[in-house]
Amino acid sequence: MPTVSLSLGERSYQVHVSNGALDSVGFMAEKLRMKGKAAIITDSNVSALYAERVIQSLRESEFEYSLHVFEAGEQSKNLQTLETLANEMVAEGHDRSSFVVALGGGVVGDLAGFLASVYYRGIPFIQVPTTVMAQVDSSVGGKTAVDIAAGKNLLGAFHQPKLVVVDPTTLLTLPPRVLSEGMAEMVKHAILRKPRMLQQLSRLADELQLGFTLTTIEHLPEIIAENIEIKARIVEEDEKETRGVRAFLNLGHTLGHGIEASVPLGELLHGEVVSLGLRGALHLSKKYSGLKERDEEEILKLLRALNLPLSLPVGVDIDKALSHTAADKKFSGGNIRFVLLSDLGSPLISEDITRNDLREAMELLTTPY
Repeated sequence: MPTVSLSLGERSYQVHVSNGALDSVGFMAEKLRMKGKAAIITDSNVSALYAERVIQSLRESEFEYSLHVFEAGEQSKNLQTLETLANEMVAEGHDRSSFVVALGGGVVGDLAGFLASVYYRGIPFIQVPTTVMAQVDSSVGGKTAVDIAAGKNLLGAFHQPKLVVVDPTTLLTLPPRVLSEGMAEMVKHAILRKPRMLQQLSRLADELQLGFTLTTIEHLPEIIAENIEIKARIVEEDEKETRGVRAFLNLGHTLGHGIEASVPLGELLHGEVVSLGLRGALHLSKKYSGLKERDEEEILKLLRALNLPLSLPVGVDIDKALSHTAADKKFSGGNIRFVLLSDLGSPLISEDITRNDLREAMELLTTPY
């Protein structure tokens, strides 16, 4: 079982990656000497697929539990759902000795993690991510949040999990589009820290065209663990984004979040807007930080091979997207903190990117690739 450790003092934890790991959640929680009643929080899609296996695992380790299911989708990641879940937990007798099990994709992890951070002023939680996006990115690092009308993830907290349990076999039940969108974060990790991983992703793109099978899944724990390792090391260097290093993980996200906020929920998935944002960031990197055209082309071809979009859908309002970009958390003191690449594996943070540059990049996205 590949294991990645995050060294964060008293907040340290491990990420276990293994096919079939869902059946070990209770055992690993017991091994950590976790006490109290477990609140399993999941969505309406994942509950039918995997809740019973997690419940059985908790039963085998003699944990009491309750199951809490909310409607799947980004539209549920809000304060209303948070309050509903909190009231359900109170009704089930959960107190400060309880812990949360977040079973699902990024929406579940963000919402359940934030609930754990504020319930009785903070209780422990375990991440059990079931999508590519959640497994390689959002379940690791302690960022939790809900959306409000003004923007995505604007209310949140840093609350590190006690444990992350990654079972790649859950990817077999993902729709092709959701499977592809998570690959955008894997590409981002590769170009930030390990360009040699691009070859592995290119081979994965070939398998993606045929559909993931059990044979494919056999080899996934290693590449997923390698992605988690990249993020883990960055989080260790800059847990709460106070030194600037963790901001590198925002590569492709500044434009991406603006686009995501400007279209109806669900029209574009998070990984899809990251792909679009990466195209814009690569263009500005070539223009301002010396990124070679051949490297830009390699990344764009890989994103296309992974079935990720490189052009905006017809009808996206660029002005609206840019206004949401200006409200993004990646602005500091009114200045744009934009992640560029000088070379593959060599990111930098620039405060010299202007709003005109952002417009230029956004307009590029209206052209086909």
